[in-house]
Amino acid sequence: EALSERRGAAVEVRSAERGDKRRIFELAERNARLALDQDRLRSERRRSQRIEALDGLQQALGMPQIPMRIECFDISNLGETHTVASMVVFEGGAPKKSDYRRFKVRGAVQDDFAAMAEVLSRRMAQYRAQRELSPHEKEYNASFAALPALIVIDGGRGQLSAGLAELEEFRELGTTVISLAKQLEEVFVPGRPAPLVMRHDSAPLQLLQRVRDEAHRFAIEFHRGRRDRAMTRSVLDDLPGVGPTRKRAILQHFGTPERFLAASREEVEGVPGLPGKVAREIHSHVHRVD
Repeated sequence: EALSERRGAAVEVRSAERGDKRRIFELAERNARLALDQDRLRSERRRSQRIEALDGLQQALGMPQIPMRIECFDISNLGETHTVASMVVFEGGAPKKSDYRRFKVRGAVQDDFAAMAEVLSRRMAQYRAQRELSPHEKEYNASFAALPALIVIDGGRGQLSAGLAELEEFRELGTTVISLAKQLEEVFVPGRPAPLVMRHDSAPLQLLQRVRDEAHRFAIEFHRGRRDRAMTRSVLDDLPGVGPTRKRAILQHFGTPERFLAASREEVEGVPGLPGKVAREIHSHVHRVD
């Protein structure tokens, strides 16, 4: 039973009746039970830590309820192009990746404040739209239909101010909105003149940091993907003798546009299905353009 539970599938064990085989079997069984007990202990410890963090957040922020659903928003605009945003969700203190969402920021956004205001406005609009739909309808989106207990904005007082006006309806429904500034890990709370400073080893702050860092990772990942696709189009579309099939072959061979641009002539000649003459022309073209 212990082995089956640990593996997650049925395990057939044939008992040895006597001698060394019997002792080996008993030792293996004890080890399996010990490993299972350790797994349970670790799981219970993680659960206790999450409960401690959520309780601490409720107390520190003066929330009317434990923040079972936390949403965090981050903006990524490396190089001031392809500005994007991320929304990550933690439920019960743990990531709920199926509810993560990404946003392409529309138009020419001049700063993070405007970008954050736009994204939070769209989140609020999605909530209103989803409340009009049945969960059985195709357009229904459970993540956007959910009411968060806590919204965390990556940034300082300016980002918080930019978001508050867009989230007024959420706040009227009981959602708490805060921002977390990275440099000093200060928590900005509406109505408080000074930021809330938690102990750096406190469970509530560490949970907020995990949520914020996950939002940052998710936004950066999305931004780099869009940037790489844009670079791919600009780099590969004008290459001589390269159509869709050869473009795919080049990308599959090198993995990223950056690796292709840094490749030697011999490395370009090594692309499967690419004639040597075409490979040399491509290499010459790329380095002539550079």
